[in-house]
Amino acid sequence: MTWIHLLVLAIVQGLTEFLPVSSSAHLILPAQILQWNDQGPMIDLMAHLGSLGAVMIYYRRDVASMVGGGFDLLSFNQERQQKERAKLAFHILVATPPALLFGLMMSLKGWDEKVRDPEIIAWAMIGFGVILWLADIWGKREKTIETMNWKAALTIGLAQVIAFIPGTSRSGITMTMARGLGYTRSESARFSMLMAIPVLLASGAFAALKLAKDGSGVATLSNGLFVAGLSFVVAYFAIYVFMKLIERISFFPFMLYRLALGFGLLYWLANGPS
Repeated sequence: MTWIHLLVLAIVQGLTEFLPVSSSAHLILPAQILQWNDQGPMIDLMAHLGSLGAVMIYYRRDVASMVGGGFDLLSFNQERQQKERAKLAFHILVATPPALLFGLMMSLKGWDEKVRDPEIIAWAMIGFGVILWLADIWGKREKTIETMNWKAALTIGLAQVIAFIPGTSRSGITMTMARGLGYTRSESARFSMLMAIPVLLASGAFAALKLAKDGSGVATLSNGLFVAGLSFVVAYFAIYVFMKLIERISFFPFMLYRLALGFGLLYWLANGPS
């Protein structure tokens, strides 16, 4: 693999994993348009580890709270089970299984390869970009994670399943649902990013299994470490800037970007590929 290839993959993964613009689409399209070889399980694993590290460091207090809340849930002390940290851990626990189960089913049936079509990506970018904007302008701005109940957590978790269509965006669809349920922009983004932690852990574990089975492919360990480190730095920067600006800029710029990319991709499909 060339260093340019690695650089693009790391930056794209870091920038797009937690923004509502679909990281999967941004990782698929350069490879298809530029006709790059598949990066292999080593790079997939390292890219996910870099992004995972970034979100865990940025939300380290919430992560520590979730870990403590997990132990509270396992205790037989009802007072401990009612603590805010236990509720947060429970809501992440409730929101996660739909995506993990559906993702496993897609992989076993081979559906994950069938939906990697650029035209599907283009229409998903456009359609779910508009839905994100509509949910943002119509949604109330009053609820926080601390007021969440299990039904809301499950609803957002079910929405996450749709993100297996490349171009949808895992963070985008979960923020869309949270905004539609009345959560503030910053709280919608916060819960979406905390939901990403178990999903990224599962994705990393899956990539590790592929690595153990198939080998690293064309990548070396130094390639992987480079991708992990750069992905971590870029992802942390992206989260920091996004959370600082989101209440002021709304989701409108992200909708415009998605529309431009989606229609641009449709134009390329109609005129560009030989």
